[in-house]
Amino acid sequence: MDGVLIDSHPVHRQAWRKFLGSVGKTVHDEELDFILEGRRREDILRHFLGDLPASTLAEYGQRKDYFFHENFKDVKPVAGILTFLEALEAAFIPKGIATSASSFRTWKTLQLLNWEKKFTTVVTGDDVSSGKPDPALYQLASARMNFLARDLLALEDAPCGVVAAKSAGIKCIGVSSNGRVNALREAGADFIIPDFADLGIDTLFQLYATIERGQH
Repeated sequence: MDGVLIDSHPVHRQAWRKFLGSVGKTVHDEELDFILEGRRREDILRHFLGDLPASTLAEYGQRKDYFFHENFKDVKPVAGILTFLEALEAAFIPKGIATSASSFRTWKTLQLLNWEKKFTTVVTGDDVSSGKPDPALYQLASARMNFLARDLLALEDAPCGVVAAKSAGIKCIGVSSNGRVNALREAGADFIIPDFADLGIDTLFQLYATIERGQH
């Protein structure tokens, strides 16, 4: 979701910086790059604050989400994504979300954007015990969509998300909306696009076919 459907990373940076400051933790810009990896909120909290009890993780997570939604007005759809989603819908192509975000933040985001009915399946970080780069999120999404992994195509902006998709046996296109082309390529993305501005259905199928030929 983040970085693929919505350009939310600047707001996330601001929210994490504000939250960490509220618990007495100061972080530098380069340290905050960790939040771009597509990891679950609990894993990010442990990364910055160490091992925390479940009750504290839940409390801190809710506080961070509050800071995020304070500035949700600054969250915009990724360039071209609305037209792309409409094209997929017109072509009767099922769409799913496999996000490390919490269930509350995911559904709140979809609600605020009026996107609740755009996806046949939504899997969040709360649905699995291990987040990305573990393939569990994508394996669950594949099962719920009732498709074999080899027949799916993932779109990912985070290196550990690419690893998760590929480990699940899913073809993966990297979306370099955050300028992380090299990191996505090194993670194993089959192809990389800057955003969705020039990605139509015909181009999508051509990319899918090219990736499939390269895997045989």
